[in-house]
Amino acid sequence: MAAILMLGFLSGLPFALTDDAFRAWMSKANLDLSTIGWFSLVALPYSLKFLWSPVLDRYVPPFLGRRRGWILVAQMGLVGAIVILALQMSVIPGLAGAQRSLWLQALAATAMAVVFLSATQDIAIDAYRTDVLEERETGAGASLTILGYRIALLLTGWVAFNLADKMGWHWVYVLMAVLVAIGSFTSFWAPEPTRDERPPETFADAVVQPFLEFFRRLGWKTTIYTLLFIVLFRLGDAMVAKFAVPFLGGKGIGFSDADIGNIRQGLGLVATIVGTLMGGAALSKLGINRSLWLFGSLQAISNVGYYILAVVGKSYATMFVAINVENFCSGLGTAGFVGFLMSLCNSRFSATQFALLSSLMAVGRDLIAGPASGEIAQRIQSWMAATPALQKIFTWLAPQDRGGRYSF
Repeated sequence: MAAILMLGFLSGLPFALTDDAFRAWMSKANLDLSTIGWFSLVALPYSLKFLWSPVLDRYVPPFLGRRRGWILVAQMGLVGAIVILALQMSVIPGLAGAQRSLWLQALAATAMAVVFLSATQDIAIDAYRTDVLEERETGAGASLTILGYRIALLLTGWVAFNLADKMGWHWVYVLMAVLVAIGSFTSFWAPEPTRDERPPETFADAVVQPFLEFFRRLGWKTTIYTLLFIVLFRLGDAMVAKFAVPFLGGKGIGFSDADIGNIRQGLGLVATIVGTLMGGAALSKLGINRSLWLFGSLQAISNVGYYILAVVGKSYATMFVAINVENFCSGLGTAGFVGFLMSLCNSRFSATQFALLSSLMAVGRDLIAGPASGEIAQRIQSWMAATPALQKIFTWLAPQDRGGRYSF
């Protein structure tokens, strides 16, 4: 469990380095908004990691075994790539013209390499966790993985942002590379999976067999229902998460950025961690099926807190309760869902199968939730403007009209 906690931390550490922290550095380096927007494409490998996951199932490094060996390979690559990224970040602010453009292209390539190696590490860690845990340990393993991941996000968020003002972003990145290097020793003392089965005999088998085995084991009908469930289970929660900040801020209630940061990003993160740990403990007692029913119901009901906030208006107490209840229930749902994904994998193909299933989850979160939330909110506003009857209905449901912006 200590190894799984540490591997969860190492999985989360590179994520923000090409996300919020990266955008903060680009803003400070005076990159235009269009360039910053295009740089978000470097995160694409996280959604496509299932494409090369068969390589990690088929081939075994000459050290530390099939899972720990690949984890170490990815981590050593990450250390080098993050250091190169830090070097480029230190040089670019002093450049201009064609030279600056050339270095930015190199920076994009290096950032893409960091994401690729981070996604590869995630594939290997997910497979290792699936292989090493017994069924009764699934809940604890899932919750500790998420706990380690959240701690890493806190470190690369709040801590890194504060350090950047004192030492510069490039030195923060060097520090993160050092932490990855130190954490890589986990690969040496982590226990070897006792269920590490014989890898596929050919690369073709590594690509085809995971899908055939999955369909044969569950059956076609159950497989289709399962895949739909994976896409939809956290969709509602993801829709809330995508637009929670605009709802709480200038597009809705009107809380300041500092209020949102302290309560949602700070205390809300603590609530998520507590929910995740309690969800993992409950998962071991209740089993996966009952846990998904219970956690999914609580996850849905918790979103009513935002409706109450819309009715009450700008109330810090209501905001505090709504955010923490929603984050706590989201932590419960995440723990149950990760345990469910782990239970679906065959240890012979766990790298490919878990990568594919988690990519399907990302489809609901990234490709459906964000656009759908924005479109629904925009269309409701348009319909209300054109239909007086709808205005009356929604004003009755949420009477707080903040300057024409209906925040619900």
